[in-house]
Amino acid sequence: MCKIAVVYWSGTGNTESMARAVVEGVEAGGANATLLTAKEFTPDLVDSYDAIAFGCPAMGAEVLEEDEFEPMFTACLPKLRDKRIALFGSYGWGDGEWMRNWEESCQGAGAVFACDSVICAEAPDEEAVAACQELGKALADPNAIRA
Repeated sequence: MCKIAVVYWSGTGNTESMARAVVEGVEAGGANATLLTAKEFTPDLVDSYDAIAFGCPAMGAEVLEEDEFEPMFTACLPKLRDKRIALFGSYGWGDGEWMRNWEESCQGAGAVFACDSVICAEAPDEEAVAACQELGKALADPNAIRA
């Protein structure tokens, strides 16, 4: 059975809600999910999981959260080569530039996307929750790779 880590940072609870929906999707897809905050996850844990979902909201000028999430993620990035991942997060302004930049850094590191990233404005609505659940199901499927 696949082991999936769902790693997130949330300031308002929006991205945490998305992370919980990802966990629901992973479990519905028949895999084991572990929900972890950015503080709890380290690069040493990357190899313990078959796939990883990373969630972070857009902060400031559309960047990843700089105190906890970004340092953790940057430390993990070299270990993501050939690792199946998915990204999700919420934003309150802008057009999703933080996600496009984040995806580019992952692609440059050689990570393999299981599916399209999920973003939503502010709190996740029913559509965003469903998209996060589908993201989780894609991670649970060891053959799912974004085209």
